[in-house]
Amino acid sequence: MNRKIYYLSTCDTCKRILKEMPQVEGFELQDIKKDPVTAQQLATMYAAVGSYEKLFNKRAQLYKSRGLKDQNLQEEDYKNLILEQYTFLNRPVIFIDRAVFVGNSKKVLEEAYTQAEK
Repeated sequence: MNRKIYYLSTCDTCKRILKEMPQVEGFELQDIKKDPVTAQQLATMYAAVGSYEKLFNKRAQLYKSRGLKDQNLQEEDYKNLILEQYTFLNRPVIFIDRAVFVGNSKKVLEEAYTQAEK
């Protein structure tokens, strides 16, 4: 059984999600600030999601401060930015068996919680 959560320990939303996640003790947890995502891990996420842009956090402060929202970013740019700076990963990224859930929208979290209970 493959259960893993990529999260940020300094993020209040991530902390809340970990508290609410059913059976969280059965998950491998990776704090992306202390243990950055590797190129291989990102490739696994990409294979599951099909897009680096879907894995990219457009609400990151650096996204605005670096003027990235005004650039025409391509998939390779998103990939490189996520590998360069952990804050660019849209989090949490939750793997539950073959399903993957990205981000913290209510809909995504409800689906992840339901899947975790199985």
